[in-house]
Amino acid sequence: MKRTSILILGAVALLTSSCASIVSKSSWPIAINSTPSEAKISITDKKGVEIYNGYTPANIKLKSGSGFFSKARYQIKFTKDGYESKTVPVEFKLNGWYFGNILFGGFIGLLIVDPATGAMYRAENDAFNETLLKNANIGAVDKPSLKLIDINDLSKDQKEKLVKL
Repeated sequence: MKRTSILILGAVALLTSSCASIVSKSSWPIAINSTPSEAKISITDKKGVEIYNGYTPANIKLKSGSGFFSKARYQIKFTKDGYESKTVPVEFKLNGWYFGNILFGGFIGLLIVDPATGAMYRAENDAFNETLLKNANIGAVDKPSLKLIDINDLSKDQKEKLVKL
């Protein structure tokens, strides 16, 4: 009886598990940093839906799957006043542990569990360190300023517009 129970539990474990789901994971930690720090970041999924909004440095977990047999894709947008914004893709690739299903997970792991959970994919990069460039248009906006000009440097038209105080 005890031996039969162990065999049944072992068979159930093999049939309902999958290699990538057991050995790997379906959400991956991503470290996001920028130079300068404290840049605003916005992460959107492949449908354009914002899933995260915050500031660097940040550590977040991103799901590797976005549906049955569909890997996730994200965009990280970096913005900071005085700097050019930058958008970086986050890509996922096929997880090597997925092929372990041939030996351990069987067809259920190969065709159902890993594709449904997203464990068949892994993050290509686990860290993003982006440098933002200074905005070249800084100062191009006309701001009120005080300029001292010698009256002798004014044109005749400018001198005619002067008002005596």
